Amino acid sequence: MNICRKEVQHMENKLKSFINQFSKILSEPLPGLNAQSLMIPPTRRKQIEAFENVNDAKLSAVLVLFYETEEDIRFVLIRRAKYEGVHSGQIALPGGQFEDSDNNLTETALREAEEEIGIDAKKVKLLGALSPLYIPPSHFKVFPYVGCYPEKPDFKVDGTETTEIIEISLSDFYNPEFQTEKEVKTRNGTKVTVPCFYLKENIVWGATAMILGEMFYLLKQIKD
Repeated sequence: MNICRKEVQHMENKLKSFINQFSKILSEPLPGLNAQSLMIPPTRRKQIEAFENVNDAKLSAVLVLFYETEEDIRFVLIRRAKYEGVHSGQIALPGGQFEDSDNNLTETALREAEEEIGIDAKKVKLLGALSPLYIPPSHFKVFPYVGCYPEKPDFKVDGTETTEIIEISLSDFYNPEFQTEKEVKTRNGTKVTVPCFYLKENIVWGATAMILGEMFYLLKQIKD
């Protein structure tokens, strides 16, 4: 698609305004569980609410990565590969477990994103962080970081941990029709109805939905 210089400048200004506003919002006290709670699966509520008492959880980090296209501002989700684990095949944010070689959890998020979706971690500008949360089924404490990319990434599916990259436009994410409830199958085969985001015909639930729930709450404060 060919677009004129004026339209390009408009998109650049829109992205710059978005980044400036969101960075400021992330520097202020976060709502945490108050915003995440709308997306807590009913079977996990008591365990998640006991987050502050969990001291031995494994550490992990994920990245919410924003970027602009010729049409809009987007962020990226992934589909995890199928494996013998509790998050097999689920829709998630790029990220993974803290490793001894990581200096901090920020490095974890950037390293994992580079491995899973093929971005250049050095190009990511970090805007801040969302509230951490506890994931009972895998006994992880996950720390979500927010960043932006200077151009539309040339995504690459690693094929080992990630089988699909899903680009989500902010206009779709803002649409309240995509916040709903769906039936999912848990790791023990039980079917349960959970609150979720339904994005591009994908059910986004559990910890990822909770992270996005807080992000949605914060993004509502941004002015066009």
